[in-house]
Amino acid sequence: MGNQLVWQDRFNIGVDFIDREHKKLFSILDKLFRNGKQKEKSQWVCQEGIKYFKDHAMKHFAEEEAYMASIHYADYETHRHLHDNFRKKTLPALEKELQKTSFSADAVSHFLGVCAGWLIGHTLTEDCAITGKVTSKWRDLLLEEEQAAMCQIIIRLMDDLFQLKAQVVSECYNGEKFGNGIYYRLVYGDGKDENWEIILVLEEKLILNTIGSMMGGESNTMNELLVNASRYTAQQFVNRIRMHFPSSGPCEMKEENLLTYDQFQRVFERQKPQFSLLFHTGGKGYFAYCAMAPHLLEQEEETSIKADNAMLEVRKYLAKNKQSKKNKVLVVDDSELMRQVIKDLLSKDYEVSLAKSGLSAIRCITLDRPDLVVLDYEMPVCDGSQILKMIRSEEEFADIPVIFLTSRVDKESVKKVVALKPAGYFSKSLELEDIKKGIDDYFKKKSSSPK
Repeated sequence: MGNQLVWQDRFNIGVDFIDREHKKLFSILDKLFRNGKQKEKSQWVCQEGIKYFKDHAMKHFAEEEAYMASIHYADYETHRHLHDNFRKKTLPALEKELQKTSFSADAVSHFLGVCAGWLIGHTLTEDCAITGKVTSKWRDLLLEEEQAAMCQIIIRLMDDLFQLKAQVVSECYNGEKFGNGIYYRLVYGDGKDENWEIILVLEEKLILNTIGSMMGGESNTMNELLVNASRYTAQQFVNRIRMHFPSSGPCEMKEENLLTYDQFQRVFERQKPQFSLLFHTGGKGYFAYCAMAPHLLEQEEETSIKADNAMLEVRKYLAKNKQSKKNKVLVVDDSELMRQVIKDLLSKDYEVSLAKSGLSAIRCITLDRPDLVVLDYEMPVCDGSQILKMIRSEEEFADIPVIFLTSRVDKESVKKVVALKPAGYFSKSLELEDIKKGIDDYFKKKSSSPK
């Protein structure tokens, strides 16, 4: 995965000299990728190749800026600022890492991943905007209008960037898990007290089908180089969205993190995001775009990604997020306390997802099919029996086992529960160890049963 950079005609923006330089930059990076596979290539060859790429990039930035000024491009200053950020901050930090480590394999991989991701994202967003290949800004919109416009922009960008036909699944995504995902957090601000936070949730198979395919994907697994390329493509994606909506605040990136799913979930437990949109892309994978004001939230200690720790943080993140071999359990309960108690009880041995309503439960099941649903029988609006009927009404989900949790243990209530033919039921008055043992016994029995 990620051993080359594949040029595609859609990278052309329609200005000949800019397109030629883009193709040259892609070609230089591609050669560096290929050289990286040949151990006999000396450090000097790699060093000279990187210097050649940098010199071409600086020359290209100057020429592109001169062209934008000559046509009085409306977003010239913003575009130049993005160039400045890359040439004055990103590249020097990467070069410092290369020199400090004597051009180690990790440092070279980090350099190539960042440059490839930045080049892909910048070409298909900011550079395409020069010739009007992306839509214009919306200003002074009401919240409902802004959300609809944001959905349109994201759908358009997914088409421009990856030729994917995205569709909105939900305009009130509540943090439900979908497959194996990357949870990427960006914080923007102007140095004052108020910041804006964006979290992109990207299903791994979506990354493999997009950035991975552009980088000569040969595998179905994530690696450090691909995550770094995805980080910088995502930054360009978010920058382009934010440029359409001046009301979203200052655009200077202050911090970035890779979150675990548990950290991501806690965002939704603390406060509902201002925008929380879930999309699917016709079988290529799901993604979500969430925006909030973190100055309103209780802050957590998270490691900010810098040039000198990026490879370590990405490697640690990938190790934590390897495909789980644990059975998946969905816990559905309207009580936040009860959900957390059951999660704490099970999370050591199971991959646990949480839902607080029938609608949320169905969405969780749709996005990431569980091996077992632990379902509160007494819930407002839509109780456990109704949720079970909803699950069984869908042929695709009908065989998902459900164990009820109930606070009613009188004979008549138990009779009603049993009549629904669940995989089992537990009284909430049981000791927690007994509930855990019952779930363990269920999976042991299931694994020993003939297929």
